[in-house]
Amino acid sequence: MTHQRYKGFNTLEIEGSQIIRDLPENNVLFVSNHQTYFADVVAMFHVFNASLSGREDNIKNLGYLWNPKLNIYYVAAKETMKKSLLTKILAYAGSISIERTWRADGQEVNRQVKFSDISNIGKALNDGWVITFPQGTTTPWKPLRKGTAHIIKKYKPVVVPVVIDGFRRSFDKKGLRVKKKGILQSMHIKEPLDIDYDNESIEAILEKLEYAIEQHPSFLKVIPQAELLAYEEENQKRRYSYKGKIDG
Repeated sequence: MTHQRYKGFNTLEIEGSQIIRDLPENNVLFVSNHQTYFADVVAMFHVFNASLSGREDNIKNLGYLWNPKLNIYYVAAKETMKKSLLTKILAYAGSISIERTWRADGQEVNRQVKFSDISNIGKALNDGWVITFPQGTTTPWKPLRKGTAHIIKKYKPVVVPVVIDGFRRSFDKKGLRVKKKGILQSMHIKEPLDIDYDNESIEAILEKLEYAIEQHPSFLKVIPQAELLAYEEENQKRRYSYKGKIDG
């Protein structure tokens, strides 16, 4: 059912299948920009398994799902994963639910990081692969959260950057409904980052990640103005929608 969203209604352009095949069985952390709640990570599940089955930058022929790599986890906000029956099912399928330290129920908060959340991510890395979206939001160009860098220094995983595009235009914000057909989606899997786990600072690692997933502020200088305006218009619609729910 999900396969058609990337290989029927829309087209998914993939780069980096060989990188996936060269990775170890565990302690791999994928870091990516984020465009929808669920469509991004589901696409990665398809691409990773297709690549492991020998597909070269494509997800043709669903046979790769007969023997999938099951120890693929993804980091998600606990409040998001509790919102509906479907999200609870998706959580059961492999999410590592964490409490956001900066936002809860649409409001700004300032909470301490829960050590149990970090420990759970460490357990998942020990077992297999983990996907995380270090901006913690689907809004582009937002700063990366320091927690990702702390996890990298603590567990020393192989860090693989992934850059995606087209998902925001293809799907609704949740990534559950096809919003527009005929969109070219893309997923670029990059070579693992060279990180000095012991000597690089948190700030240096974060900057390296920002460049790797193409979310460093310098990238804004090369984004067409029309595209930036479209992003801002979409964000405004979300703000008004949320305000209407609060006022109502």
